[in-house]
Amino acid sequence: MPSERDLQISPIVPESVVHNTKALSNLQTLTASIFGAAAGILGLESYSGFLFYFVFTILTTILFYTIRVAPTSLKAGHGLFDTSRYFRTQYEFWAGGLFSGLAGYILTWTLFYGLVRA
Repeated sequence: MPSERDLQISPIVPESVVHNTKALSNLQTLTASIFGAAAGILGLESYSGFLFYFVFTILTTILFYTIRVAPTSLKAGHGLFDTSRYFRTQYEFWAGGLFSGLAGYILTWTLFYGLVRA
């Protein structure tokens, strides 16, 4: 556990950053499954199904940023797309969830496609 002096020097607590990363990962995994079910029900195939996933995953990340990260980050004087106050790197926030939820998306996409079209 960091001391009070360490927190004054570097106010970012590693445990909080890990918690934020897990929360974002859980959100992205859950929404990937929901998007997979939606794509299967809509009957999307091939590239349109993958495009559906990438568009809605990016939209989810942008919504999460505008609702949870941006208001307090901008008040603290950070840049517009700076997530360093809550996450390790900007790549981890903006692009980390694109491929971590892909397997769950494909699984639910094919499941619901098969259920609806069978």
